[in-house]
Amino acid sequence: MKRQETVGGRSFFFNAIFVVLNLVGLTFVVLGAQKWFESYFLLFSFIGYTTMAIAAAGLFVFSGRLMMSNVARVLVGSLFIVSGLVKANDPIGFSYKLEEYFEDGALAFRIKELFGAPGFSLEFLISSALTLSVIICVIEIVLGVLLIIGGKIKPVVWISVLMMAFFTFLTWHTANCNPEKKFKDRNTYAFSDGSAQLKWSEMKTNKSIQVVSKTSTTLVVDEWMTPQCVSDCGCFGDAMKGSIGRSLTPTESLWKDIVLMYLLFWIFLAQWITEPNSSRQNVVFVACSLGLLALFSWVFSWYFIVIFGFVLVLAALWMKRNGGVLLGNYYGSILICSLLLFSLTTYVLMYEPLKDYRPYAVGKNLWKQMNDGVEGKYESTFVLRNVKTGKKEVFTQKEYMANKNLWDAKKYKFIEGSQREIIPARLATITEQFDPFLNITDLTRADREFDEVKKQLSRPVKEGEEPISEISLRNYVAHVDQIVLLSVKRLSDANWNEISRYKAIVKACKRRNIPLIMVTNAAPNELKEFRSTYGMHIPIFLNDETELKAISRSNPCLLVVRHGIVTSKFPHRSTPDVHWFIKNSIK
Repeated sequence: MKRQETVGGRSFFFNAIFVVLNLVGLTFVVLGAQKWFESYFLLFSFIGYTTMAIAAAGLFVFSGRLMMSNVARVLVGSLFIVSGLVKANDPIGFSYKLEEYFEDGALAFRIKELFGAPGFSLEFLISSALTLSVIICVIEIVLGVLLIIGGKIKPVVWISVLMMAFFTFLTWHTANCNPEKKFKDRNTYAFSDGSAQLKWSEMKTNKSIQVVSKTSTTLVVDEWMTPQCVSDCGCFGDAMKGSIGRSLTPTESLWKDIVLMYLLFWIFLAQWITEPNSSRQNVVFVACSLGLLALFSWVFSWYFIVIFGFVLVLAALWMKRNGGVLLGNYYGSILICSLLLFSLTTYVLMYEPLKDYRPYAVGKNLWKQMNDGVEGKYESTFVLRNVKTGKKEVFTQKEYMANKNLWDAKKYKFIEGSQREIIPARLATITEQFDPFLNITDLTRADREFDEVKKQLSRPVKEGEEPISEISLRNYVAHVDQIVLLSVKRLSDANWNEISRYKAIVKACKRRNIPLIMVTNAAPNELKEFRSTYGMHIPIFLNDETELKAISRSNPCLLVVRHGIVTSKFPHRSTPDVHWFIKNSIK
């Protein structure tokens, strides 16, 4: 039997129709499960599952498994490449998300709960989060390329299924995490820092805490804790939030993974009859994949996705054809794709993401993002039973408050009240976590000489007001004509190889009366040691480390902000010399 006849099955025409029906049915099922279509859930589910059942039966009757598998390979492979490249663009950001899952109260609590293992923990993986981040990105993209070109389909589909099974479990956990639920956790407390003594005292009133072991140095107990729920799975990094304004909700992420698992199911069914692509098939597969990559590039406003995706696929095909005896195969394709991807991740780890989707990217307006939150709007409804007729009646809050007859227990009996979300609440893009501050008691001479500090200290206290206790530069940074920020997310492990350039820039800014501050998260003794070691007597303000991580992946990083808009941003390896900086970045 010819290959084209195998692809078309018993009828190319009917199988094509069944493939389309399968995808249409899948779309109806997914849409019906979303909250926007909750009133059509039964209708959409009936249409979707019925259509999928008819399509699946047709594909088996007309031997269309291979055709459905080919379509699924393009869809899954393209999405793997997109998802992987978006995360590979910012592997540090992805590692932060992995660290959230590895914390003891997050993903580990499911294992503790399911297997009754209170001592289980994933915290040992936190130190390897960045390495795992890079490896996961590379594997995901390489699998996507191999699915598209038809290389090593059997092992590829098995690895893809296992990987998606893990991610589906992850998104299921995220979507179904209840922050009020209790689970038994095993914790160790040390007497050296006093935490064990406090826990020992707490046991006198809290009988649910059980001692597992006690030594002269530590106390190990089983106690009931609440899980740490992760609100955003980080499936597309910051790209979706930075491009369309929001990330996928946990439920949407779960359905995305379910769809991928369903498509992988068809690839799995056809793995035994799937052969490597012919040259003609590669043209079709690559062209269709590029169309999807271009679509996602448009969505994410980043055309590097389609360009680099095309480079990866071409490199894989070129290596297979010209790699010689040792590398002229799919292993050679895997090798060259991996080298290209490790080069990409190495570059962004050394500098900054190629495409910065975060709120502090060049061109972003800080003040606008501080005030783009949406206050939620809700409608309360009340269900009452009419005593006379015995029927249930539903009333809005306005109707309920306006009609006093509804309050009469002789006429109506209250059953329940509920609240419906009309406009969902949304936090501002830049929350109160961005707030460079310093307690007045911690102000040094360099801090007190800063103009804005002088201004706030000299502001008269109105009658009835509390005296000022700290200096905050949140509004100042967002409104001042121009300011230079030296962002240091962790002072203890910052790279100061370019300290001479930073000191030159500090002097140049001081001569031109341009405000320059450092923003970091450190104890007073660390700040004192830093100033003493490097001679950097500049105003230093504190900020939450989580927000400092969002400002820059580089540690440290230099930013210029004009009227609240980030105009320049330099990771430490790209710190310019003072003459270039003054000429090109300072107004």
